Amino acid sequence: MHIRLVQAANAILGEGPLWCAEEEALYWVDIARPGVYRYAPGVGQTGAWTLPEKVGCIAGLEDGRLLLALQSGLFALSTKGGALARLTTAEHATEHHRFNDGGVDPVGRFWVGSMNEESGSASGKMYRFDGKNELAEVTDGWTCPNGIGWSPDGTVMYATDSALRTIWRYEYSPHSGTLGERSVFARFDNGVPDGLAVDADGFVWSALWDGWSVVRLNPHGAVETALRMPVQRPTSLAFGGKDLRTLYITSATINVGNEGLNAGPLAGGLFAVEVSVPGMAVERVRLDPGQVQRTGVGSVGP
Repeated sequence: MHIRLVQAANAILGEGPLWCAEEEALYWVDIARPGVYRYAPGVGQTGAWTLPEKVGCIAGLEDGRLLLALQSGLFALSTKGGALARLTTAEHATEHHRFNDGGVDPVGRFWVGSMNEESGSASGKMYRFDGKNELAEVTDGWTCPNGIGWSPDGTVMYATDSALRTIWRYEYSPHSGTLGERSVFARFDNGVPDGLAVDADGFVWSALWDGWSVVRLNPHGAVETALRMPVQRPTSLAFGGKDLRTLYITSATINVGNEGLNAGPLAGGLFAVEVSVPGMAVERVRLDPGQVQRTGVGSVGP
């Protein structure tokens, strides 16, 4: 499999890739240079929205807007005009907490984790957003919550804690959105698991920060494929393209030293590789029209 650079983005902390089938384009974020970017295959960058706060991740909303997990809460962004509207307010433990990675379950619930950027303590939490104007705290004790995904039948949720170099496996109820028994899915010695994506066969792809690679794990957690990356810090993954057989990979330059930049000068780029097993279409977040606040807070743009 040939990994190719599709955008020399020079991202500080590229993350959160999201394929939009209707637009045939990929959205992604830079957490440290807060913004949302849109890439169209064969064209290049076709949009950029500078944000007022750090953005951990994004998701699609059923009304066509993007859901943004900003530091102070969840927001909706209209990419057509740049209008930004608050959906919820976050009540983080300290000013150093922010949202990190997230994902959408098979019926349209949004899950997102929080972390403390300063201390690295286990004071993070995992939240569930059911489309109403509040976040439900589900679990705590997270240090660096990261990639989240679901098995093809929706009965298993995978969630990463990068600080523990561990991907957890939860029994999951798609009907109620509740978590069941937790077990270790995979642990890593070489590289730190970051973002993840699940393919149609139920195999889990994980980007290994400082591991110069992305790996594909079978449903038992064993590495089935390891792809060498041309950068030290790949960060997250998403399936895209018309047949969902293109795996897009974001990366970072943050705190990469001279040795890493010399060996991987494409750091911060957006990459793609064609794979034999397609991914799964990601659900959009469903909103409760009677309860979700759509208060405009302004507009954002380049």
